[in-house]
Amino acid sequence: MSALAVISTMLVGLLAVAQAEVVRIAVASNFKPAMDELELVFEEQSGHDLLVSAGSTGKLYAQIINGAPYDVFLSADQERPRRLVEVSRAQDRFTYAVGRIVLLDPIAKSAGPDRLEQMSFRRLAIANPELAPYGQAARQVLTTLGLFEALQDRIVLGENIGQTYAFIWTGNAELGFVALSQLDPEVREQTGLVWIPPQESSDPIRQDAVLLRHGGENAAATDFINFLKSEKAKALIRGHGYETE
Repeated sequence: MSALAVISTMLVGLLAVAQAEVVRIAVASNFKPAMDELELVFEEQSGHDLLVSAGSTGKLYAQIINGAPYDVFLSADQERPRRLVEVSRAQDRFTYAVGRIVLLDPIAKSAGPDRLEQMSFRRLAIANPELAPYGQAARQVLTTLGLFEALQDRIVLGENIGQTYAFIWTGNAELGFVALSQLDPEVREQTGLVWIPPQESSDPIRQDAVLLRHGGENAAATDFINFLKSEKAKALIRGHGYETE
């Protein structure tokens, strides 16, 4: 290879490094498994790096309001992204996923309304309804069943849906409401282990994304937003148990 060709190759490599940027993403806990897969695909496709922080929607929103330098916010609801747009802290709001709540009962494997009504358990885990939309949905399901008040002394609250899932699998709660997307496909189909409440028992969990004010100055953040809207990304998201638009 000639010296000129070597130099050209080196310059191309240096240019690629110089153009690579870091995108800081705040993502709701329920979406973290899907985000892990999207991260790998986007980084390979774009050459950019994603720095992902997962947590409850409420806590991430509070961090953003208090100046946390995230570029993109993937919420588990629509309300908080809407508020950020209204105060000019974000733009380009859209629904990237629609989630479902499920009752997971790994011990008795008798998930369903009857199991809840019989109250033959000590602890029922749900995400904190004040912080997590999946917790709000769980409260709505229990209210629809007329059981929310009766179960108050048995409910344990996870800070987010990830912690709620951990409560169940570590035995700190015998059963609980988690996101359908947290379960492996073969688990979702097991009668008794999982119960999917009727859609009319809770509001749809429409999850919105926004490009934050910091991200507007980062071309890579815009690239990620465009990727999230792509059919390739939507197919990956559906594979994790969500619906897309």
